[in-house]
Amino acid sequence: MSTAGQNRPVAWSTGDGIDGSSSKPRVVSFHFSDHVMGWAIPASLVLVWEILARAGDLPANWLPAPTVVVRTIYELGIAGDLWRHLGITVSRVAAGFVLGAGLGTFLGGLTGYIPAARKLLDPTLQSLRSVPSIAWVPLFLLWLGIQETSKVALIAVGAFFPVYLNLSVAMRHVDTKLLEIGRLYRLNNVEMVRLILLPAVLPEYIVGLRGGLGLAWMFVVAAELLGASNGLGYLMIDGEMTGRAAIIIASVFLFAICGKLSDWLMSVLGAKLLGHRAR
Repeated sequence: MSTAGQNRPVAWSTGDGIDGSSSKPRVVSFHFSDHVMGWAIPASLVLVWEILARAGDLPANWLPAPTVVVRTIYELGIAGDLWRHLGITVSRVAAGFVLGAGLGTFLGGLTGYIPAARKLLDPTLQSLRSVPSIAWVPLFLLWLGIQETSKVALIAVGAFFPVYLNLSVAMRHVDTKLLEIGRLYRLNNVEMVRLILLPAVLPEYIVGLRGGLGLAWMFVVAAELLGASNGLGYLMIDGEMTGRAAIIIASVFLFAICGKLSDWLMSVLGAKLLGHRAR
């Protein structure tokens, strides 16, 4: 996006000069970047929250002030507990996302390119897509135990379906004229996928990766709420059991920050891959 497209000008004009005489209109402009505008609502909500909490309108044991939450995060960081729990959660999300996105890429490309594979596999996968995340937990605990394998498998399920669905649908909707050009140049299947299909479906594929990464962060909460002894989800449970609302809200904040940061990194990578097609 160009610099002009990233700013939002706000302008008005004045019709009279300082001495009261008529003069040409003078335009005053302010430019707000997209990043500043994106922070306007969250910053306003946090400010109102802080004011209400300090005024005593919000119960401290239910909704402590943002400054209390920030202090809690700082104390966890100083004690070392924060980095241990955060590192474990991030490693689980990374492993589950790589596994789920990799499998989603393979099956999405297979069902999108080969009609017979789509007829065979897609109905089953679409039915599994509607199963709630929490429904997989007891099954994975029974099959894989309470160790890391079950947690990574649950996260992989969340990451799988957005990648699979976006890629499969995008490959089916590739312009037939592009495929005809590939056949005209006598491209084999590998060359057709590498030179024609992959560039054509890249925008939708990146959207699928971002969606899969977002669901990976959602599924890790379900994985850590049940049967975990570490991680941010465990930290939330610990805050609930000990009646410390600041710990719970701090964990929610950390989930939001990590999810947003990882999505931003994925969008930056996607913009580099898309080049001039990025918006």
